[in-house]
Amino acid sequence: MKIQLSLLAAMMLTANVAVAELKIGFVNVAKVLEAAPQAAKAKQRLEKEFKPRDKHLVAQGKEIKTLEEKLARDASVMGESERRKLERDILGKKREAKRLQQEFQEDFNMRRNEELGKLQRRIVEAIRALAKEENFDLLLTDGVIYAGEKIDVTEQVQSKLAKLSD
Repeated sequence: MKIQLSLLAAMMLTANVAVAELKIGFVNVAKVLEAAPQAAKAKQRLEKEFKPRDKHLVAQGKEIKTLEEKLARDASVMGESERRKLERDILGKKREAKRLQQEFQEDFNMRRNEELGKLQRRIVEAIRALAKEENFDLLLTDGVIYAGEKIDVTEQVQSKLAKLSD
């Protein structure tokens, strides 16, 4: 029994020494995403790409509102066929606007996901580069409940990411 306890104690000491030699770090990817200069550039690209369509949708909404106001204001003095024509016109424009809005949202979401995917790949590149340069044995990201400040390398990853060209 005494030999088994000694063996167990020796194994635990060896395990502690092995663990002490490991270099472990943690990266808060959400924080890196927020501060990444590439995120701001991606946002600008998306705004530039989708601004004309957004303006068109806003103008279309104003046109529909103007027609609805005209119908509400002048319906009592309009002829029956003129009123029905205006109602059909408004309904058609609303359907078209709804379809265009849905297409816009789908296209925007797809492009945003593409940009986010590119940024996430860049972040992984920066994390791997830092891990190799700093000789980390293990870098953790998501799913970590707690990480002390001395192993948090988030700022170093942000710095490395800032140096990567867009």
